[in-house]
Amino acid sequence: MALKSLRTRLLLPLFALAVVMAALPAVAGAQAASTGRVRIMHASPDAPAVDIFVDGQKAVTALAFPKDTGYVSLPAGKHNVKVFISPSNGSGTPALQADLDIAGGKDYTVLAVGEAGKNTLALLPLEDNNAAPAAGNAHVRLIHASPDAPAVDVVVAGTSTKVFSNIAFKGVGAYTPVPANTYNLDVKVASSGAVAKSITGLQLKDRTVYTAVAVGLAGNGTLQVIPLVDAAAPVAPSAPSTGTGTGMADGGFAWAAVGFGLIAVAGSLWFARKARATTRA
Repeated sequence: MALKSLRTRLLLPLFALAVVMAALPAVAGAQAASTGRVRIMHASPDAPAVDIFVDGQKAVTALAFPKDTGYVSLPAGKHNVKVFISPSNGSGTPALQADLDIAGGKDYTVLAVGEAGKNTLALLPLEDNNAAPAAGNAHVRLIHASPDAPAVDVVVAGTSTKVFSNIAFKGVGAYTPVPANTYNLDVKVASSGAVAKSITGLQLKDRTVYTAVAVGLAGNGTLQVIPLVDAAAPVAPSAPSTGTGTGMADGGFAWAAVGFGLIAVAGSLWFARKARATTRA
C-alpha cells in the first residue's frame, strides 16, 4: 500500500503537467483568435500632428507626418477611431473618424491620406497579409498615398521589369514575392515613363514582409517612398527567445504554467523521499 501511495503521489503531478503543456497551444490560439492588430500611419503631407482616440480613449499622442504607430492589438469586433488635431482631449468634431471591424488573428493598416488644405482628408483602411514568404523571398506591396502624384509604375532600375503597374492615389499594389536582395528602383509616371522618384539601396530581407508607402507631394519635390516592415522573418524553433517581457504576449502564461507544473513535480519528489525515509525508519 505504501508503494502504491508513493506512485500515486509521483504520477498525479506529472499527469497534471502533461495536461497543462498539451493545453498551451490551444490557449495561445484562443488568444490570437480573440484579438487583431492595427497600425495607423500619418500620410497627409500638410496636416499637423494628430491625436488618435479608439472607442473614446486616447491611444496615440502627437503622431506626425509621415510616422506610423506600429501594430497595436485590439479585441476582435467593431471599434470607433477618431483623429483630432493635437493636442486634444477628444471632445468636439474630429478631423477624421471611421468604424473599423477587426477580425481576430488579422492585421490592418489605416492611413490618414489627402490634404488638409484642400479638405480632402480621409482614412484609408487596409487588411494586411503577413504570412511568411517562402525561403529566399520577401513580400512587398505598394500604397500610393501622394495626393498630387499621378498613377505610377515601380520598375527595377536599369531594366524594364515592373514590380507594380499603374497604381493611382489611394491605390494598393498587392503583396508581391521578390527575391531577397538589395534593389535600386525607379518610380515612374505610368502615362509617360518619366522618373518621379528613384529609390536606391532598398534592402528586402529573406522571409520578411514589407509595405512601401509613397507619401509627400510630387509638385513641390517632397515625394518619398517609406518602407515599413509588416512582419520580420520567422524565428527558427530552435533559436533562443530574446523577449524580456512577462506578459501574455511574451509567453508569460505558458512559462508560468510550466513553472507551476515543475513546482508540483519537485514537491512530489520531496514527499516521496520523506515517505521512503519514514518507511525505512
